[in-house]
Formats: sequence, structure tokens, C-alpha cells
Amino acid sequence: MTSQIFANIYMDELDQFFKHQLKIKYYVRYADDFVILDNDCNVLTELIPKIQGFLQSYLKISLHPQKISITKFKQGIDFLGYICFPHYRLIRAKTRKRMFKKLGTKIEKFKNKEIDAEKLNQSLQSYLGMLKHANSFKLKIKIKPNSI
Repeated sequence: MTSQIFANIYMDELDQFFKHQLKIKYYVRYADDFVILDNDCNVLTELIPKIQGFLQSYLKISLHPQKISITKFKQGIDFLGYICFPHYRLIRAKTRKRMFKKLGTKIEKFKNKEIDAEKLNQSLQSYLGMLKHANSFKLKIKIKPNSI
């Protein structure tokens, strides 16, 4: 919880830079991940060096070069474990695979009596909570057939 608070305090300068200097209208940030929306691809491309310069000069951090992407909204925006589309949201494939792998490990530990039912249920409820934020009916059925 404190790391989220500190991230918001530290990144407030970036928020102010986006809002007041770059005049970005559509911007979403969670901790150090952010998305900027604009209809013009050229505008977004021109923002990259400005943002990079600000981050290096004022916050002493930099953009990860492999995590910068410019795509059309209808192709989906990869953000915080989800792929966001104009009218729905899906779990990212990598996130889905990791979820099933970790849940499989928990189930094996439960079968081997390394963890109790409560610990397994906590993990299950955590994943179901994450799935609530996406169009994930079939995934919910795979994870827990009797939960729907």
C-alpha cells in the first residue's frame, strides 16, 4: 500500500507535466504505467522524446524502450494485465497463462497437504476478483465451474 502512495507522490510531477505543459486530454496512469490516447499517431510519436526528456531531467527515470507502443484503440491497449478495447476488456494471454500455472501449483500443494483449503480459496478468490474486471465468463468457468 505504501509503495502505491509513494508512486503517486513521486509521479505527481509527471501528471502535472502531462496536464499543464503537454495539455494531454486522455491520460491514465497507475503507479509507473501509463497510457496516452490521441487520434493522431504523429502527435503521440512527437510526445515520446518530450516525455523521455522530462522523466530523465526531473524524475531521474526513463521509459523502457520495449514497452512503448503506438496502436489503434480498436486493436486493444495492453495495460495492467488486460487488453482494453473500446467496449470490452480481456485478460492478457501472458497473465492468463501465469494465472493458470500458479493456480495449478496451489492445487498441487493442496493435494499434497502443503497448504490448507483456506489458502487455496484465497488464491482462487484473488483470481476471480481480477477476472471481474474483464469479459471473462469462459475463464471463470475453467477456474471454478461451480462459481457461476
